[in-house]
Amino acid sequence: MEQNRFPRTTVAGISLSRMIIGTNWLLGWSHTSPSADQQIKRKYSEGAAAVPMLKTFLDRGVDTIMGMLQQEKVMRDAVNAAQDATGKKLIVIDTPILNVDDNESARREAMATIKRSKDAGATFCFLHHSSAEQLVNKNKHEITRLSDYTDMIRQEGLIPGLSAHMPELVLYSDEQGYDVETYIQLYNCMGFLMQVEAETVCQIIHNAKKPVMTIKPMAAGRVSPFVGLNFVWNTIRDCDMVTVGCFDALEAEEDIEISLAAIERRLPNIGKRSSPNVKQDAFGGGVK
Repeated sequence: MEQNRFPRTTVAGISLSRMIIGTNWLLGWSHTSPSADQQIKRKYSEGAAAVPMLKTFLDRGVDTIMGMLQQEKVMRDAVNAAQDATGKKLIVIDTPILNVDDNESARREAMATIKRSKDAGATFCFLHHSSAEQLVNKNKHEITRLSDYTDMIRQEGLIPGLSAHMPELVLYSDEQGYDVETYIQLYNCMGFLMQVEAETVCQIIHNAKKPVMTIKPMAAGRVSPFVGLNFVWNTIRDCDMVTVGCFDALEAEEDIEISLAAIERRLPNIGKRSSPNVKQDAFGGGVK
């Protein structure tokens, strides 16, 4: 591995950084509270404000970003501003909400949405989980009409994947051989938002026929980066990825270092947390 450059994997012939930049903490979806959502939106009222954070990722070789590219102007502007400022390209995974009603009008609407993904500069296009899960038939182990949408994605020259908050989507897609190249799957040590326990999701990830992009590794701030990132990096495969959302450049640098340390099996060089009295023995400040 090149010094200080993040490890990479391959999905559908495309080289991706194994760390993926998440965008909930850019777009205002904290999964915490309305006030936290507003805090994010105040900081990132325009995409250019995200350049320092995105530059930090790009400088360390983390060049893959996931989110609602064509549906959220702030994300589009952030991607374009970061690319202009650094001269480096971000590989974008767009996760649009599609109208999956079974009629011609809805299909035309879905096709137009996918076309906007291409026009906005996406490389990958995944049905948002809220759309994909409307198509699930658990009795038949099918994702009904999924092929309609993966065909549309291929027609636009984009690479299809599948966002799966519901873990059965990974199982049914592998079983039916649907045309998807990778999966998004919730995975964290708290089981936050997960529909089954972490042990089962870990097994699903390890048995998946395609690389898996895990999301919510820190359970939306409910566990510390050290705990959350060490758990995920040490329980996925070398082909899999971890999506990490950050509020600013300092958090990005810290999460990159914690992640590299987890992969390299060493202690992260992140310094100590603040305390009213750092000279306590437990903090290493009082030992003689």
